[in-house]
Amino acid sequence: MAILRSKEIRDMSGDQRTKQLKDLRNELLKQRAITATGGAPENPGKIRELRRTIARILTIQHEEEKR
Repeated sequence: MAILRSKEIRDMSGDQRTKQLKDLRNELLKQRAITATGGAPENPGKIRELRRTIARILTIQHEEEKR
């Protein structure tokens, strides 16, 4: 999953953002499962970046709801 910047997220439609959010949450779940079972993740920083990207999407969604 590519890192999404705020501008890229703002350019997406609401449906695209929702789909991307769902995909990111699924990927985060998989990464956490690997860690929980004692396995070493391929990229340790990936979990942190997934969490940040999810937060970016949610923040932008809430900003647009307020408009």
